[in-house]
Amino acid sequence: MTLIKSISGIRGTIGGEIGDALTPVDVVKFTAAYATWLRRTAPKSNSIVIGRDARLSGGMVSRLVAATLQGVGWDIIDLGLSTTPTVEIAVTSEQAAGGIILTASHNPLQWNALKLLNGAGEFISAEDGAELLRLAEAEDFDFVEVKKLGSYRTDDTYLGKHISLILNLDLVDRAAITAANFRIAVDAVNSTGGIVIPMLLEALGVNSENILKINCDPSGNFAHNPEPLPEHLREIRQEIKNGSFNLGIVVDPDVDRLALISEDGSPFGEEYTLVAVADYVLKNKVGNTVSNLSSTVALRDVTEKAGGKYFASAVGEVNVVEMMKANDAVIGGEGNGGIIYPELHYGRDALVGIALFLSHLAKFGKPASFLRGTYPKYNISKNKIELTPDVDVDAILERIKARYHKQPINTIDGVRIEFDREWVHLRKSNTEPIIRIYSESETLATADNLANKIISDIKEAMSERA
Repeated sequence: MTLIKSISGIRGTIGGEIGDALTPVDVVKFTAAYATWLRRTAPKSNSIVIGRDARLSGGMVSRLVAATLQGVGWDIIDLGLSTTPTVEIAVTSEQAAGGIILTASHNPLQWNALKLLNGAGEFISAEDGAELLRLAEAEDFDFVEVKKLGSYRTDDTYLGKHISLILNLDLVDRAAITAANFRIAVDAVNSTGGIVIPMLLEALGVNSENILKINCDPSGNFAHNPEPLPEHLREIRQEIKNGSFNLGIVVDPDVDRLALISEDGSPFGEEYTLVAVADYVLKNKVGNTVSNLSSTVALRDVTEKAGGKYFASAVGEVNVVEMMKANDAVIGGEGNGGIIYPELHYGRDALVGIALFLSHLAKFGKPASFLRGTYPKYNISKNKIELTPDVDVDAILERIKARYHKQPINTIDGVRIEFDREWVHLRKSNTEPIIRIYSESETLATADNLANKIISDIKEAMSERA
């Protein structure tokens, strides 16, 4: 398995040959390169925050990362089992120079990754990432002598601090949530969400007896595919159908993606997590929104109805954040269930998404399925084609662009083609060796047909290149 190096970090499977997977040697090399790059930015702080999800390799990778950072002379603040947004918040709270989150996000348990943060607690830019990779390739880093080794300390208070910051947000209405007396099922795929989501719900006023915990043991033995898609969530959907719950909450292993299940067991739709939260925010403040090119246009519709402007960015959290800042967006994120609420911080955060959504649902006063029915009805078909090393993706995309040159085309990230009220977006993934093909229409059948047509075109282009 080739290591994947992108704006989403350094990602790979555990075990195998050096340079071909995320081996201990690769962990040390890329950590040392990050530590060296960060040192050369002349930071005011000598500390770096680290934290991890609960996957099985997390402890080993964490120890390697901490020791390497100390070896370059950095002082380490280790949050232990944590979440991606919690580490981001801790970087700024500690006024640290940067941070590393040890998680492969939605990837299966064989994977792990280094997600790299700057001093603002945000993912490093593409330009900074390119310099880091140059340092790693050249092994352009040194280690300090024994008297200059960095220090190491642990801090397990940040999950609580994160929750406190959420409770203090103006739009989080604890009184309304408490009065709603919600019954909620939680599936945290046996990672750190199993610790923090029940903590958050109780802090928001949900009675602990009304919280059903499913796969909430942070053992790292993922009970199902950790990507929170409807086909992976049969257990919680069945529990909700059999019980009397108001909502189901599902997160990925590092708790930056949020999927919701309505009271009847139907998926609320990960695309509509952001739409619903944005709707609530826009009902209370006029402003702009941002999502990426692979996200539903329902956010655009909701934003324009509220008097704001919608902007689309390239895929990747760092790209969404950059466009949010440029356009003073009050809410943004990605259609995979990632909520970015800048009043708290510029990072995808399932915890703040939960608090804002529950406030919205409590004030709406009707079931979640009714709320879902108030939004524009679009359906996204999400597909992918696995790649072999010999595939020239850029050449394939050029062929598709040429074939559909009469249609409106956006090429800031792969190729996005507009067809009246439909669109299709194809791009090489940042996190897996695949081409992703997303299409959207008012019906799923039409979206599927559009995706299948493009997939056929891609396969034809690939065979022509063979």
